[in-house]
Amino acid sequence: MRTDIFARLDREPEPPKIEIPRMSRTRLALFGGTLAFYLAIVVAVLVSSWLVTLDWKVMLFRPYQQWPELHAFLDYFVVLGQRGPTAVMVAAWLGWRSWRQHTLRPLLVLGASLLLLNLTVGSVKLGLGRLGPHYATRIGSPELFAGGDIFPSGHTANAVVTWGILAYLATTPRARRYLSALSAVVALGVGLTTVYLGTHWLSDVLLGWAAGLLILLALPWCEQVIGRAEAFILSLRDQARDQLRTRRLPVPSLPVAAGGPRPAIYPQRAASEDGEPARRPMGAGSAGGRTGAGAPAGTTAAATATAQLTQSRPHAVVRSGHGVHTPHAAHTPHNSPVAPAGSRRPPRSRPVSGGS
Repeated sequence: MRTDIFARLDREPEPPKIEIPRMSRTRLALFGGTLAFYLAIVVAVLVSSWLVTLDWKVMLFRPYQQWPELHAFLDYFVVLGQRGPTAVMVAAWLGWRSWRQHTLRPLLVLGASLLLLNLTVGSVKLGLGRLGPHYATRIGSPELFAGGDIFPSGHTANAVVTWGILAYLATTPRARRYLSALSAVVALGVGLTTVYLGTHWLSDVLLGWAAGLLILLALPWCEQVIGRAEAFILSLRDQARDQLRTRRLPVPSLPVAAGGPRPAIYPQRAASEDGEPARRPMGAGSAGGRTGAGAPAGTTAAATATAQLTQSRPHAVVRSGHGVHTPHAAHTPHNSPVAPAGSRRPPRSRPVSGGS
């Protein structure tokens, strides 16, 4: 019995229609405001504004030295922002959701959001090249274009996107409110934890929050592509299932005439053991090009099989008074004449002459 997600899609009845979020005016306004906030942070860091000064003050304050008792707990808590562990946990939950809701949309939405996260956050990280607090060289400098990859914070953006997906895919308003509050707390805590540990500037965390929120707000624009991808995957599933069922169909047996022998089916061979070209297997009841209808009435099935063997391999059949046997060492040359199949008299040998 198949237990995969596709088997579940086949067995269960059609689920109720799931409401897909649309790009409403409210969401569009939030997207525009978040984008403006994102650009403002980037500009503030590029021009070394008061935000860079605040970054240095927080870094020199060294929060991990002010509250060392929190260090052990926060080392584990920050894992909720790492891409690998969080992606595995959320993908397992969404896989169960896909199985229950009979759709691949939850998993495809997660994949699309992580793809957008890697493209947007990764390109900005590499483009600005900012160094982290532990690698800073000049006090008051933004540390840009120095070969780093710290701005924006990947932990923070990943926490916003990965846990925010659960609220985005919620099917009821109540579940959406609870999951939104939970994801906001986790994302806020992960961002502040990176500042406490000294791995990110405060401006890195602010930009990470904005980057993750932009991806969540832009997901309704990707719903049409996600729907097409789901339809394509399911069509491939149907084709593979049809091919598998076709291979499992039983091979039809050949019809057999009433009272006649069963047809002998031999595999096609390129050449016989002695180098002769492969011979085509003869049909049921045929001997010497004649059908079973033209054979004598007293011919038995054994005689018919003997005639077939004689016609197919005349060089390997030797007749004697006691029956038919096939010697292993005796072979007739390729061009030597063969006695007719119906004759039982051995060929007349040439008398051996004496000295005269």
